[in-house]
Amino acid sequence: MSVSSSEKMSPIERRAAIGLSGVYGLRMFGLFIILPVFAFYAEELPGGDNYVLVGIALGAYGLTQAVLQIPFGWLSDRIGRKPVIYLGLLLFVIGSLIAAAAENIYWVILGRIIQGSGAISAAVMALAADLTREEHRTKAMAMIGMTIGTVFAASLAMAPILNQWIGVPGIFAMTGILAFFAILVVYKIIPDPQISRFHSDTEASAARFSSVLSNTQLLRLNYGIFALHAILMALWLVVPLTLRQAGMVVEDHWQIYLPVLIFSVALIIPAIIYAERKAKLKSVFVTAIAMLLIAQFLLALTANSLWGTAFALLVFFAAFNLLEASLPSLISKIAPVGAKGTAMGIYSSTQFLGAFVGAATGGFLFGTYGSYAVQGFCGVLLVGWLVLAATMKPPAAVRSKMYAVQEMNQHQSQELTRRLAAIPGVYEALVLIDEKVAYLKVDMKGFDEAKVTKLLGEET
Repeated sequence: MSVSSSEKMSPIERRAAIGLSGVYGLRMFGLFIILPVFAFYAEELPGGDNYVLVGIALGAYGLTQAVLQIPFGWLSDRIGRKPVIYLGLLLFVIGSLIAAAAENIYWVILGRIIQGSGAISAAVMALAADLTREEHRTKAMAMIGMTIGTVFAASLAMAPILNQWIGVPGIFAMTGILAFFAILVVYKIIPDPQISRFHSDTEASAARFSSVLSNTQLLRLNYGIFALHAILMALWLVVPLTLRQAGMVVEDHWQIYLPVLIFSVALIIPAIIYAERKAKLKSVFVTAIAMLLIAQFLLALTANSLWGTAFALLVFFAAFNLLEASLPSLISKIAPVGAKGTAMGIYSSTQFLGAFVGAATGGFLFGTYGSYAVQGFCGVLLVGWLVLAATMKPPAAVRSKMYAVQEMNQHQSQELTRRLAAIPGVYEALVLIDEKVAYLKVDMKGFDEAKVTKLLGEET
């Protein structure tokens, strides 16, 4: 039987959600924080005059993340969540220290590869699912998501200041130390789950790969997150140098990044509310991609103007943040019921692959043809995305719900699935006896949760 969704999270659930958000945040902080300053650091390194190598160093973590994220999640099903998280964080510590001690660009690349090989994202999400009840799992995932956004903004603002104080080697060393403390947080603060099992809403299932990869609507979204992060990483080879060229010293770049990020978040909140409440997610989504394309032109046109570049970055990050918030929502609405974890796993791996391809390709184009070639590369990616997004089907105005169910046999689960699907406002239903969970996609306005609760109560 489902517990009322109005019930508050338990102390253990809150501790798990806050602790895992911190662990995830510390690790992502270490990956993000070098983005605004690495191009300057590379100029001083042997081999740093080769922008292909600089781009690979910047995005190398994305390649190992993309390859290992889903396997690490599967490994956590076999040997436990915490051992995999410890291993991942230890690899991040080792990679950070190698990068900190690097004497040339090649050692930095090695360090970044090892940093990325600590691919704990799936294991962290699975542990969060183990430690939270179905009706509170969305809250825990939302806390982790908000932490990532906050850490991204904080890292971009802090990087120029930290670079002035301790330099990029010091930043690498600091992130390694933070990852070590994250290990202690997992050991001392995060509870051990009483039961650890597979969760379809947070983990990738090999059996569901074909259904997810054959869904053309999901493939459009996967291309979108690939393009979005490819563009982001490519621009970090250009934007810091553009600001310096416009007359701003490196340690003052935070004065652009911080207000731009704050105002961009403020600008997108009304758009997100409008998109969800009015079921206009596709319209807002396509508009944001068009804004991102406009931002590319503005960045190219205002390269010698500090205020012009700042305005272009405001447009860019407003669109970027809106798309970053919209894409997971679209995945959740479009993915087959019970396959959300698989869809999100493929989506996340594609995101990291985009980061690597964008940085490596951007480095090649910048070093060979200059900044306008990078802008052109980003523009081509965006035109393709705009076409794919404009022709996609509008997503149904639905949201996902989960309910705990009692132990039952296959026949009973099929019957319960049929009865749940027949309730008005339910688009899809699936009862999984191994997980003891009912997954539903429900109408955002016409869903009567009381009928579901009553039906599940009758089954106990």
